[in-house]
Amino acid sequence: MWCADKWKDYELLDTSNGERLEKWGKYTLIRPDPQIIWRGDEKHPLWKKADGIYRRSSKGGGGWVKNNTPESWTISYGDLRFLIKPMGFKHTGLFPEQAANWDWFSDLIKRANRPVKVLNLFAYTGGATVAAAKAGASVCHVDASKGMVAQAKENAKLSGLEAAPIRYIVDDCKKFIEREIRRGNTYDGIIMDPPSYGRGPNGEVWKIEDSIDEFVTLASRVLSDKPLFFLINSYTTGLSPLTMSYILNLRVKEKFGGKTEAGELGLPVTSTKNPLPCGASARWQSEAAREN
Repeated sequence: MWCADKWKDYELLDTSNGERLEKWGKYTLIRPDPQIIWRGDEKHPLWKKADGIYRRSSKGGGGWVKNNTPESWTISYGDLRFLIKPMGFKHTGLFPEQAANWDWFSDLIKRANRPVKVLNLFAYTGGATVAAAKAGASVCHVDASKGMVAQAKENAKLSGLEAAPIRYIVDDCKKFIEREIRRGNTYDGIIMDPPSYGRGPNGEVWKIEDSIDEFVTLASRVLSDKPLFFLINSYTTGLSPLTMSYILNLRVKEKFGGKTEAGELGLPVTSTKNPLPCGASARWQSEAAREN
């Protein structure tokens, strides 16, 4: 497991009965988590004093049944800063477990000793974008949601990257890659965080188990002649990280060599000292990246 254990502004305080108790800066939230199938002691006093509580509805969906937080606030991870907003579907605008991946590819970028171009697909609010840009890469940030791209720009500004070489694209990721192939544009690193299920602007259906191999195959065509890394994230329950690494082996490693690895992402739980599984990643890196 790759555990994001370097946070100072975020803390997973406790877990119990399908919920996590979290500290985001100075505000405490309770949010549902399907991985938490155990009943904890719930001794932490903030279970009863949380600033915000999101609850599932028996009719589907859910909402914030309590929210005494401001509309937004900021937290830091090292020299990166992020806007936190309690949104629909329990989201806050950031997945803190991804810090383990930010550290990984930031180190590769810094040690490359050359200009590095990174493509961030399904890029959400740009956690990976600002991490890669802060490490020195030029980044192309692609997401179909105009609102998420706007928040990514705000995160870049908060992190002192307003003038950094970041290109923001509001578009369907597959169509964007197809255009990049025709243009002959290439990238040294690719990051993707595809959804489990979704629909394109013209009603196209995306199911990760049906579409991910084709999509990775397509994306591999915009890798440069000397690529540095390829990262796939998945939050799809039941889909093994080894499945993603198998695809990377077929579509990237067979052509470029290097190393592929896969594992769960986790967050340390303060009350129990145990890591909570929070998703999965498959990583490929070139042989040159390993040697630097």
